[in-house]
Amino acid sequence: MNMDTTFLALPNGAAAPIADLPVLPFDDFRAQLIQAVMQDGLRVSSFFATPADNQPGDFELIAVLADDRAHLLRLAASRVSKSYLALSADCPAFHWFEREIAEVTGLVCENHPWPKPIRFTRPPVGKGADVLPGVTDYLRIADEAAHEVAVGPVHAGVIEPGHFRFQCLGEEVIFLEISLGYQHRGIEKMLVGGPDVRSAQLIECAAGDTSIASAWCYARLLAALSPACQASPAAELWRGIALEFERSANHTGDLGALAGDVAFLPTQSFCGRIRGEYLNMTAALCGNRFGRGYVLPGGLRYLADNKKVADLQAWRKRVHADLTNALDLLFDTPSVLDRFENTGVLAPADAAAVGIVGVAGRASGLNNDIRLSHPYGPYTDRPLSLCAEGAGDVLARAMVRRRELDASNQWLNEALNAATELSADEQTSALSSQHSPARALAPSMIAVSLQEAWRGELCHVALTDSHGRFRHYKIVDPSFHNWYGLALTLRGEQISHFPICNKSFNLSYCGHDL
Repeated sequence: MNMDTTFLALPNGAAAPIADLPVLPFDDFRAQLIQAVMQDGLRVSSFFATPADNQPGDFELIAVLADDRAHLLRLAASRVSKSYLALSADCPAFHWFEREIAEVTGLVCENHPWPKPIRFTRPPVGKGADVLPGVTDYLRIADEAAHEVAVGPVHAGVIEPGHFRFQCLGEEVIFLEISLGYQHRGIEKMLVGGPDVRSAQLIECAAGDTSIASAWCYARLLAALSPACQASPAAELWRGIALEFERSANHTGDLGALAGDVAFLPTQSFCGRIRGEYLNMTAALCGNRFGRGYVLPGGLRYLADNKKVADLQAWRKRVHADLTNALDLLFDTPSVLDRFENTGVLAPADAAAVGIVGVAGRASGLNNDIRLSHPYGPYTDRPLSLCAEGAGDVLARAMVRRRELDASNQWLNEALNAATELSADEQTSALSSQHSPARALAPSMIAVSLQEAWRGELCHVALTDSHGRFRHYKIVDPSFHNWYGLALTLRGEQISHFPICNKSFNLSYCGHDL
């Protein structure tokens, strides 16, 4: 395949006129996408439908594929009406995307192996109390010995709502079906017509534990669409520092929660405190433990002087030493390793087939860290080492987190040292004047921005109208790729292993329901 003639090629964080986007006949579009993913090794970063211009009832399917080897994004489109032949039966990576397309637009994905909506959504007025047709039709085993176990959507009061339906023979899980959408907020729809004073806040709320990555992804997308939103290298350096604090806090919390799920209380208690330390480092930067309001279009809201940098360096070193001790306890305990090893295995071939990203993908041997494959900002000059395992079990997912904590700590040491060497002018250039951006962007453009959030690849795609306002905004949280991967790990597993399998992924419910 000649990629350059079939697809529009964009580097990460770039934009192009919508008129440059190739619009292929559907049969060609379908064949080229399947070949690109199944044979050429590209990944599906985003796949969505938007109403076609001047063609009521028609839709334009837009695909964004990540070409990691070329460090480029490949885009193509096709126009369809009412129905189209689904890609999923031939390329499973499109499976979840096509179910969402059918749910949102009403397009019929013919020959889709499982054309059920992926979310519980409010029914149309006058349709009664039932949710969308088919949404509660769960797969069932036709065996008298089979039984169902239903968990949620209401849990223990500290996590978001989600429903898990297990089909079991005895203690063995034959199939797990995951139903989400209980707090669908319509964030993507609210972004249409922007950017305005609400846009950045909505982006940060897409997944609250991913505020820095989300805000940075959005800011880089705006920079591709407006020179006024360009950020200086100093601002990008500080954004990277904030992102690695966010990554460290969440990985620490996850490892502590995994320790708790196997009743290993020393590491659980240590990590609970240490997670708070990383959150407090973020608060020292911007006054908010989750980094809200720190990353703005064009730069940052706050600056850190050299005294604050020195304090952060000493703080980080002390905390990482404590974390190392806590994790040594965890990974040197045979009873913990016995519970983690060979539990919840996601085979590399399955992970690649369904498009798993981030920690879960790297634990199954996939090399898909956006900081390396599509480098941006400070990661261009200061790359991190790839942290990957191959077993695809709970232990591998835990080990990836531990290795990434060490890599982030080393990177933060170098980045904070570099921050002390910034001149006064460079520091001042990091500040943004875009506290309430409500200006038009370049008209009739398409832009794509990728980030390596702490869970994995985060993808934002925006299309602007002729007035430079968002006419479509699509967010693909890493959890969108990975929920089905969690379901796969439970096949043939003991149902009692679900808590640690679930925590080893630790996916976002709200990030899925945008």
